Amino acid sequence: MHDIVKDYYGKELQSSLDLKTTACCDPSAVPDYLKPLLANIHPEVLSRYYGCGLVAPEKLKGCRVLDLGCGTGRDVYLLSQLVGPEGEVIGIDMTEEQLHLAESYMDYHAEKFGYRNVSFVRGLIERLDEIGLALNSFDVIISNCVINLTLDKQAVLSGIMKLLKNGGEFYFSDVYADRRVPHILQHDPVLYGECLGGALYWNDFRRVAQKAGFMDPRLVSDHSITVTDPVLKRKIGPIRFFSATYRLFNINELEDACENHGQAVIFKGSIDTSPDIFVLDKHHSIERNKIFPVCGNTYRMLRDSRFSEDFEFLGTFDNHFGIFEGCGSDLPFNDASVKENSCC
Repeated sequence: MHDIVKDYYGKELQSSLDLKTTACCDPSAVPDYLKPLLANIHPEVLSRYYGCGLVAPEKLKGCRVLDLGCGTGRDVYLLSQLVGPEGEVIGIDMTEEQLHLAESYMDYHAEKFGYRNVSFVRGLIERLDEIGLALNSFDVIISNCVINLTLDKQAVLSGIMKLLKNGGEFYFSDVYADRRVPHILQHDPVLYGECLGGALYWNDFRRVAQKAGFMDPRLVSDHSITVTDPVLKRKIGPIRFFSATYRLFNINELEDACENHGQAVIFKGSIDTSPDIFVLDKHHSIERNKIFPVCGNTYRMLRDSRFSEDFEFLGTFDNHFGIFEGCGSDLPFNDASVKENSCC
């Protein structure tokens, strides 16, 4: 399947207009502060973008960031501007044609930004331990519609965990299914190239993440995917696919459920790009200066990560009041035929 992916993204697709589904088309509004940064990126890099979301988490200045499956480098060059000259961004990809394009514009972007802080490496993200990256050395790792294209997703998540610093974050967009994709569809070359054949059933993703040590995956945003090609639509039948952005933290003490310890946080409004409301995930939009009750996992995600200075923390872990109300196990994505779940 690696050869199929290399051929599909390196030779068959010439621009995002060649795609047959909306899996790699992000319908969400680009935040105003990112628009001028995207405008700084070379048009050819932008035109060869095949991601399924916008992977630019908050508070990246000075961070060391790794982009898995960076392709032509759109997100690398976007993140380069967000981390600034004190930070560093490394992009990894296995497709020679896309990496060549990314590297060919390094001088262009260094001149545009006024500094050089990016590099690119060729390799498989299932084999991160073979690339020579230092363990526990990254503040943030991102990927954009790439993990579904890998053959060993457990190896990818486990490798990411080893590379993240304590308190570091894996922030990524990918494609998921509402059920397990049949074996025959998993090996369809077009479905695989369009990010559908390799999509994980959403509950299996949680299991893979937890086995790697990411005990509480947090859904940030999602949307349903439209299959525009009639042949592919007949093949997939009733299976529903979703593009979703998750954030996973490398914090040892996180539990596999949202436990209530009577804690709360107060957002100080100190994040430049989110001064009024900080959105941790789909169910945690925290207003400035407001006491916001949280479960133990949310408390730790904010206290033990790069966001610690942006919050006041109320309460301890001395008391336990059971499961945090509203947690469940239904399909977490938005869909007209599914009752939305209030779980974090």
